[in-house]
This record gives sequence, C-alpha cells and structure tokens, in this order.
Amino acid sequence: MSEGRVDGKVVVVTGAARGQGAAEAYALAAQGATVIATDISFDEKAELDTAGTGRIINCRLDVTDPTAWAALADDVRTEFGEVHGLVNNAGATHRARLLDVELADWERMFRINATGPLLGIQAMTPLMHPGASIVTIGSVAAITPHYTVAYTASKWAARGLSKVASVELGPLGIRANTIHPGYIETPMVANAPSEFRQANLTANPLGVLGVVDDVAHLVVYLISDESRFVSGAEIAVDGGFSNQAGVKFLSDAVRTNSPEASRKAATWAPS
Repeated sequence: MSEGRVDGKVVVVTGAARGQGAAEAYALAAQGATVIATDISFDEKAELDTAGTGRIINCRLDVTDPTAWAALADDVRTEFGEVHGLVNNAGATHRARLLDVELADWERMFRINATGPLLGIQAMTPLMHPGASIVTIGSVAAITPHYTVAYTASKWAARGLSKVASVELGPLGIRANTIHPGYIETPMVANAPSEFRQANLTANPLGVLGVVDDVAHLVVYLISDESRFVSGAEIAVDGGFSNQAGVKFLSDAVRTNSPEASRKAATWAPS
C-alpha cells in the first residue's frame, strides 16, 4: 500500500488487543491515522510505538456498556474534537447448536456482536462530519446459515444494523459498510475443532485460509477517502467460500452424535 492514505484521521477500533483488531489498528496507523484502539482487556490508557506516521492509543472499553462509550466519546471530543472513522471489530463466538444453546449465551452474543456496534455508532456519530466512515466486521456466518446459532444470528443482526446505518447516516455524509471475513487465522478460532478448520480449507475455492492483513487492508480502504462513493456495501473476504450453495458440510464435519458432547464443546473466544 502507498503511504499516508488516512493521514490526519482519528479512528476508533474496537476489539484491538490481538488478532484481526490489532492488525487493523496497526494498518491504519501505518497509513497515518491516529487510532484509538480499544479492548476490554486493556488495563489503562497507553500509547504504543508504531512503524508508521500515525499513532495508536490503547484504551479500555467494554463495548456492551453505554456508560463506557459515553466516557470514550467525551475523551475523544476533548482531545481530538472529532472522529473520522469507527471500526466495529469487537466480537465473540460461541459454538453451540440450535437445540443446545442456553439463553444466557444467546443474549451475551447479541450484547457483544450486535449491541456493541449499535452503541459505538450512537456514541461516535455525533463526533463525525461528512466524509466519515463506519466499518462493521461481520462474518461469512452473517450471509450463510452457519451452525453456530447464537454467533450466526447476532452477526446477521450486525449486518442489518450496518445496512440501516448506511441509509440513515448517508444524508449526513457518513458512510457505513460491512466486511464479512471467512476463516481467518486468529486467536478467535484457535480452539475450533481441527475438523472445522480442515473443512473450511477443503471447501474454499482458492484452497487457502485467510490472514489478518487480508481484512486489515480492506479496512484501510473503507476508512480512506478512496472509498468516498462506497456505502451500504457488504464485502466478503473469504476466498470465495460464501459464493456457494451452503455450509452444511461444515456442520457435518464437526457434528457429534451426542448432544451432551456438543454442549461440552461450546466455548467462548473473544476476537
């Protein structure tokens, strides 16, 4: 990428402690942005050294807490005056099937994956001016009937939220787009069954799995002015995986005959 594509922009990135979110923060900073990198795991505010012309400032944020979002907005307003971009990256997955998922897990998925982006948009939009950009990280599970029911449904909700944002915020000159990653090698999928990883690899038309930079480079483009006429778009970064009839083979690859075993296999993994 050429340098300076987001020079001078202030961008908030959620779920930025590791994996995809960290890659997005560094890619934006390398192109000149000041990145407010947030994550629930950060202990205190701290600025990182970066190889680019921009900055990365780590801040603790629970995306499900409206009070925390309001405090972050106040801090950003005081220090920078405005926000040019918001990347709704924070997310979590829970691998339980339709008949096994428990209500508490279902509701937690929606709080993180759908309510979090809503609160972010509500908090940051008042600090945005024409030309600002909102990027929501969805999933191929948001465009396919994936077997991880709570994760899938919550990502479909985030997809709808982004679509509404593109319509309602468009007259303000604010763009909203969604990226749908496929299987990306991150800590979020590190504890997935090996059968699931292999099934994704086998089914992928390109025959490869994704890495974090595949998503991060697209985030830079969507935050930059290069994408000034792109809004309401949904872009799959999945090697063509979602361009198929369905994902039943993934469900079959990890299915067990024991409902109890399925329940025990359900795990949490923040992105």
